Amino acid sequence: MLLTTGQAAEELGCAVTTFRRLVRAELLPGLSRRGVRVMAPLGMVQALGARHSAPLEQLDVRELAVLRVDVAQRAHDPDRDWIGFAASLTPEDLLKALRGWWRCDAASVAAGKILPVTLAGYVVAVLTGLSRWEKNEQGRHAFPDAVLAGYITDLTGPTKHLTAPAAQDRAVADLLLGTRLASHSGGAIAYVAAGNAVN
Repeated sequence: MLLTTGQAAEELGCAVTTFRRLVRAELLPGLSRRGVRVMAPLGMVQALGARHSAPLEQLDVRELAVLRVDVAQRAHDPDRDWIGFAASLTPEDLLKALRGWWRCDAASVAAGKILPVTLAGYVVAVLTGLSRWEKNEQGRHAFPDAVLAGYITDLTGPTKHLTAPAAQDRAVADLLLGTRLASHSGGAIAYVAAGNAVN
């Protein structure tokens, strides 16, 4: 059975625009097209709905920053070609697209040690290596040593690509990728309560 984007969004309990972000980010390869209409298999939509919440209680931090991004678009920036997320970006382009510049409390981001990246409420990438940051004249921060620990190319599976050199970074990416992570913020960076306080 095939669903329209509106029916798929209703099945997931989200806005149509939210579901369309996942489509435009190329995270749902099982889609088909009927003219200008995008159709989603019911099983694929049910797989999305069955994604578990991120197990933040397993992390050894009190608070975690979350980078909330939109679908990748061309950046007007000499340091990167894209800003945002798309499954078709190379790991190199994806890292550049995600590691700054953002308005945030850089020290709080660094204290969390990892930065889950969400699109439409799903963790689609994870950054680590956040201990050093830079600040520009507009008060935005970048993390030049950030490492792309992993990312998703198919959210329904999910299909994960664990890319960090360090086993610990790969493990945390594997834990979080493809999970649901709700966060609320007026900007790109939100802060959520996580597992435990560091002793």
